Amino acid sequence: MKRLVSIFTTQLKEALIIGAEAQLRPNEKEIHNVLITGLGGSGIGGKIVSQLVADECNVPIVINNTYDVPSFVNEKTLVIVSTFSGNTEETLFALKSAQNKGAEIAIITSGGEALEIAKSNNYNHIILPPGDSPRAMFTYSFTQQFYLLNHYGLIGGEFVADIEASINLLDSENVSIKSEAAAIAKQLNGKTTVIYAEAKFEGVATRFRQQLNENAKVLCWHHVFPEMNHNELVGWAGGSDNLAVVVFRNEDDFGRTQVRMDISKEVFKKHTSTYIEINSKGESAIEKALYLILLGDWISVDLAAILGVDDIEVNIISHLKGELAKLK
Repeated sequence: MKRLVSIFTTQLKEALIIGAEAQLRPNEKEIHNVLITGLGGSGIGGKIVSQLVADECNVPIVINNTYDVPSFVNEKTLVIVSTFSGNTEETLFALKSAQNKGAEIAIITSGGEALEIAKSNNYNHIILPPGDSPRAMFTYSFTQQFYLLNHYGLIGGEFVADIEASINLLDSENVSIKSEAAAIAKQLNGKTTVIYAEAKFEGVATRFRQQLNENAKVLCWHHVFPEMNHNELVGWAGGSDNLAVVVFRNEDDFGRTQVRMDISKEVFKKHTSTYIEINSKGESAIEKALYLILLGDWISVDLAAILGVDDIEVNIISHLKGELAKLK
């Protein structure tokens, strides 16, 4: 997995080429809303992108992580289906439900049944390169979400320059990112990690949680500001030094939310000696998000190495899929 994390920016470069060269038919429908459906490493890109374009996209974007789709889905809904393998059970169920509702469907996949459905129904689709686990192919699905939203006239094309700037930033910060990640991984060893971020960056926090789960094989949780100030902050009365707090911060987080973060910091520090702030770098929201994502990815694989676990294997998920297959 370290090798895969190390080619993060190479993947981003390839993803930009794939998106630019995608052969997409013109859209003839008026889009009133968007549903992005996908799970795990295939689904998190949609969550992050939906937050990054929230100030630009003038129709609502809803994230779907289950078998069916909401009742609002109709012929004026763009349903973006993201499944790296093309065979994700829940996503295929949701795809069929969207078909039954007459939605405009666009698919991001490397193959499988989803690609067959896309071709047989002439749906817009972008084919990802075959490769490793979905979480290691995040850069590809993440980038294609922007291309599809742009194709349907929902966002402009500025994202290309922002991703290119991100590549330059991450390459220039490569050494410092790896050094910071290694130091943080040592601090997280033996602790249960609690991840916080501003609400608009929840997808980034979720990605870090997922990477710790799958790569380092540890449990952790995440929450967001300011919502956590209305519930979870009280729970810190039961906090302990077995917990490690990691807070993702951006210099342009909402002003009063930053004050909340500073006040909450003092509460956390009363109950744990491990409090870590990670400040993003970059000019655009895309740069800042990708900076935090890559740093989090490195932390997860470094922690896996410390713990002596296989950061690639996900045998328990394979077992679950095998048991579900028996029901067919």
